[in-house]
Amino acid sequence: MKNDMTLNFRDAGPDDVPAVVALVESAYRGEASRAGWTTEADVLDGQRIDWQGVSDAIAKPGSRVLLAERDGRLLACAHIEKRGAQGYFGMFAVVPGLQNSGIGKRVLAEAEHRVRSEWACTHMCMTVIDVREELIAWYERRGYRRTGRHAPFPYGDERFGIPRRDDLRFEWLEKALDREQAA
Repeated sequence: MKNDMTLNFRDAGPDDVPAVVALVESAYRGEASRAGWTTEADVLDGQRIDWQGVSDAIAKPGSRVLLAERDGRLLACAHIEKRGAQGYFGMFAVVPGLQNSGIGKRVLAEAEHRVRSEWACTHMCMTVIDVREELIAWYERRGYRRTGRHAPFPYGDERFGIPRRDDLRFEWLEKALDREQAA
């Protein structure tokens, strides 16, 4: 892949569902995910997302799946949703071989810009499996803070994966979206 950092951003539509599912699965599950650093293969088996979940995120009012492409190739995606004065960020994936190339930082920045400028959100929040210390540290370097609030992992619901350990839970991360960050 050429070193051109030009990314085109657009909202996903129904025809994009198969590509988004394939990208998210490749970034988090199975051997293919080990080419990147965001793999969850050591803590979860099974699926990461399904067609219905992606379709619902695309169709829901106040929600969208943001795609990052270069030369027509899908490189990254993220789900953003308006939740009151907060934006929610999730379903974030970058092609495993392109992780750590700066694409993820650009997608996160675009997502923050959109929730701030289009929805007037003052904060962005997300949940991260709290044993994923390296991933949490990545978000902290981008201004997110650990809130100390947790949510249980949905054990027994295979739509979210099959846990390989019994201590999984989500931690809420949050960032204030200052007006100066829009520049």
